Amino acid sequence: MKISIGSKIVEGPWGGGNLFVKNLSSYLIKKGHKVIYDLSEPDIDLILLTDPRSRRESSSTFNHNDIFKYKKYVNANSVVVQRINECDERKGTDFINQFYLNASNCADHVVFVSSWLKDIYLNLGMSKDKTSVILAGANSEIFNSKNSSYWNKKEKIKLVTHHWSNHKNKGFDSYQQIDNLISNEKWKNKIEFTYIGNFNQEYDFKFSKILPPMAGIELATELKKHHIYVTASINEPSGNHHIEAAQCGLPILYLESGGIPEYCNGYGVSFSNNLEKKLEELIESYDKLKINMNSYELNSNNMCDDFYALFESLLKNQTMYSNKNNPYLLGKLFIFKNKFLKIFRDQLFTKIKSYLYKISKVVR
Repeated sequence: MKISIGSKIVEGPWGGGNLFVKNLSSYLIKKGHKVIYDLSEPDIDLILLTDPRSRRESSSTFNHNDIFKYKKYVNANSVVVQRINECDERKGTDFINQFYLNASNCADHVVFVSSWLKDIYLNLGMSKDKTSVILAGANSEIFNSKNSSYWNKKEKIKLVTHHWSNHKNKGFDSYQQIDNLISNEKWKNKIEFTYIGNFNQEYDFKFSKILPPMAGIELATELKKHHIYVTASINEPSGNHHIEAAQCGLPILYLESGGIPEYCNGYGVSFSNNLEKKLEELIESYDKLKINMNSYELNSNNMCDDFYALFESLLKNQTMYSNKNNPYLLGKLFIFKNKFLKIFRDQLFTKIKSYLYKISKVVR
């Protein structure tokens, strides 16, 4: 099987979408399949659209318009799957939902990262028959409960969160509330709070520790030093941060919003406008929840198993088309253009991302 995934892999901290591509690529390659990240070859069996936005707006390597052209001029038999993990509700925009809905016309099947997100698009008119939900997961070889800290009731309870984006909807109002709690007599000798990632400078944390973005083993090691994970992300379709923490064995205090409850239900305590009260509730049930974290199953291998089963099912049931009436020359030109762009993108994109990652290391 030859699969093209529409996103370049970036090493280092770069958000949940990048981790998805990295984990799925590794899984497929281990199974003996070829994975590419463009439309430069004429015999692609399955195309996975991860982001229909242009390359200027994301790490996307092709969009829905490119897929339409590929199927028209090169290979009409390629099966197309679109994975949607974005919506207007997440950052208060007003164009994403309709844009992604229009882009889905190129797809034979659409996968959502949560039922909450799926319902948004079904309400906009997307056909339910072409959709499914596959929950995300993190790499359990890196994010696991080995050497995870256990709160001994004597030391301060160490709270932690981490985000790549510094958008206020990642939960900064709630994190500010935690920072404020540490200043009062009841909590100052009871809790600590650490924020890992890109920080929103509109907020002023006086009593919390702020660490730069981390990824991989470095991130997992840092998470395991803590006892409780907090996510207050608003209208998050899925997110990867709380999954990584859960796999590291941290009970989760999570905002009842977006798709995150689908990932955290049974593995922590949810809150709405009662953060302090629910934090107390989680602390009281810490022992029970800590033990329960061992049964958390949302890892990347299970996620990839589900995607692989979907791919096999779609390819088995695909309808064969003929491209014999399509202009042969246009197909050749399309492939040539994408091969040229691949060479250019590989060189430029890699240099830029490598430079930015080195800069982030220096800033630390």
